[in-house]
Amino acid sequence: MNDDARPTYDRKMLEALVCPRTHAVLSYDSVNQELISKAAHLAFPIRDGIPIMLIDEARALE
Repeated sequence: MNDDARPTYDRKMLEALVCPRTHAVLSYDSVNQELISKAAHLAFPIRDGIPIMLIDEARALE
C-alpha cells in the first residue's frame, strides 16, 4: 500500500487520545499504522482509519 492510499488523520483527534492502561500520551507510527504507548509498551492498531484502543487488540512492544 502506498502513502496515497492511506487514510488521513485529524492530528487533533490523535493528540486527544491517550493510552487506556496508563493514560500516557501516544505517538503515531505512520509506517505501521499504529498508536504507540511507550509507557505501557503497547502498539494500538489503526484499522480503516479508526484507532482500536482496546488493550486486548494491542500488540506488545519489546
